[in-house]
Amino acid sequence: MEMASAGDIKKPGLNHRSSNFLSYLRSLVFTNPLIYFYTAVCGMASLSGSFFDAHGRWQHGCARFWSNLILKTSGAEVHVEGLENIGPCQTYVFCANHPSAMDIPILFVTLPTQFRFLAKRSLFRWPFLGWHLRRSGHIPVDRGRAGAAAKGFDQAAQRIREGKSVVMFPEGSRSRTPGILPFKNGSFYLAILSGVPIIPITINGSREVLRPDSLHVRRGRVDVIIHPPVRTQGLTASDVSQLSAKVREQVQSRFHPAAE
Repeated sequence: MEMASAGDIKKPGLNHRSSNFLSYLRSLVFTNPLIYFYTAVCGMASLSGSFFDAHGRWQHGCARFWSNLILKTSGAEVHVEGLENIGPCQTYVFCANHPSAMDIPILFVTLPTQFRFLAKRSLFRWPFLGWHLRRSGHIPVDRGRAGAAAKGFDQAAQRIREGKSVVMFPEGSRSRTPGILPFKNGSFYLAILSGVPIIPITINGSREVLRPDSLHVRRGRVDVIIHPPVRTQGLTASDVSQLSAKVREQVQSRFHPAAE
């Protein structure tokens, strides 16, 4: 049997580093500039159209178009399981894990219904971004002060009862670790206040496409698992912790940690 030479042994590592460098270069020169361009153009179109559409359909359509462009440009292949768990004309609170900034366009493309995001109130004060969030009907919450947060949740619950589904990331922010962070109770308190079902969502693979705090957008497969709805009717504030644990268990049941 012929022994492999030292040069042959090193080749796979060199090829991997070369491929990774070319992927990073493609991201900096091609993918990221296009994403910024899509964001500027679609954002302006959405903001302009909001003056003629008070219901948010135009803005949601712009967001879906923007998301499709981003995913096609980045080379992310999204595979969805469990769409049958989303009923037509039903209002939900969608709760997903949050491994990457790519989760937002992924959910816009994946979910077959209009929805709004629950966002920090401070984002609504930013020029352009804040105007877009407000005109698109996204819901501000104040996480800093207990009294203001409770008032924000009451207002958000009322809008959900009026028929607006929302997407929330109960971890509170993007996870900087391969696993899922503990869930914050506020999301589940809001779901109980609104009385609508929660749909847990597991996202696998988006961290490999774009890690937090990175500019390197990679090609890759993303799997989105939409779990059966969890009822909240009849629950009270004392059930928040139990509800949070139940939803996290469902999300965790199909989660595959990213390799570091």
